[in-house]
Amino acid sequence: MNPYQQKKRWKYILITFAIIIASGSLLYTKYLVKHIAMSERTRAQIWVMSMRQTTQSDDNDFLQYVFAVRDSSLVPAIGVDEKGDIKYVRGLDSTKTFIKIPGDDKVKGAKKYDPTYFQDELEYMKKQHAPIQLTMLNTKYLIYYKDSALLQELKIFPYLQLFVITIFLLVAYTAFNSSRKSEQNQVWVGLAKETAHQLGTPISSLMAWVELIKDKFHAEKDPLMAEMENDIKRLEIIADRFSKIGSKPKLEDRSVYYVVKDFVDYFSVRVSNNISFEITGNPYMQAGLNVPLFDWVLENLLKNAVNAIEGRGKIKVEINASKTKKNLIFIDITDTGKGIPRSKFDTVFQPGYTTRKRGWGLGLSLTKRIINNYHNGTIAVRESEIGKGTTFRITLKSSNNDK
Repeated sequence: MNPYQQKKRWKYILITFAIIIASGSLLYTKYLVKHIAMSERTRAQIWVMSMRQTTQSDDNDFLQYVFAVRDSSLVPAIGVDEKGDIKYVRGLDSTKTFIKIPGDDKVKGAKKYDPTYFQDELEYMKKQHAPIQLTMLNTKYLIYYKDSALLQELKIFPYLQLFVITIFLLVAYTAFNSSRKSEQNQVWVGLAKETAHQLGTPISSLMAWVELIKDKFHAEKDPLMAEMENDIKRLEIIADRFSKIGSKPKLEDRSVYYVVKDFVDYFSVRVSNNISFEITGNPYMQAGLNVPLFDWVLENLLKNAVNAIEGRGKIKVEINASKTKKNLIFIDITDTGKGIPRSKFDTVFQPGYTTRKRGWGLGLSLTKRIINNYHNGTIAVRESEIGKGTTFRITLKSSNNDK
């Protein structure tokens, strides 16, 4: 199992556990809410029974017990008669009243007459629970009640809890991801610079040996020596690429078309004759480029395109200006290879992802770093179809308008 698959597997495991924990919390809270709601309905029924007993009993001791039981039932409730007029109120705002008393509004500390408040509360109670019927003094009443403040808070609590946990996890994940990326960058930079340092000595030695051979055997014009020098220069370019990783490279305004064409001309003679290359575009469009690093990007993309083609095929590079945004340049690299599944469009840029048995899965990851971090551009899979081919798109900022 490669690192990407392992990472993906752990993601699914963690997401599954998170769903189980969230579901368990919600289900248990729902269980508690259901039982507390049953308890509150029982308390509301007790209050209704106590109201009935106050009109049917003349035992003072028993009535005191009934009043005590009634006062212990703190469920907010409203009683209405058959016409729907409010007759009893319990557990609501004690500073308000539904009874209009003439001149009461002039008395300091008197309750405020506010029938709208009680009517709104009644409508809310009707939506929450079915009423309890009460017959008292040959009159029928309907007692409506609502959940207590404790029960309402308990209903909200699991969602608030999940929200806080989610925020905490997002902050923790962001911090962890940032730390991990910083660590990866340090590994990339350290490995790249150490590679450049290790290549420096043998390259210098090879250059000296070539000069010695040419001088000793008078082989200045030997074509084999020329090819050896080309390979040494290639090694120098590779070492220079690695040395630039981690430091801010200098960008120069260059013709995108000619930079791409120069590399494609170099690359095309080193692959199978069964693969043809085509380049189209405006040679006057310029962008800020670091040529050694940008050549590395092209090399990775073209190598992947060549590997994707089985037998004969074609690789086309199109360089165009954006039709909607004049300051953008699009570089589309299209092959006629085996294609990429749509679900893998983002995955191919992950470190460690590869479809080859001997691949490291670092080429496209490094390509994305060079484009995003050093050239302030973007790269993505524009389109792909299994069995027909793939198009990668590089987006760069044009420098033509800066002049």
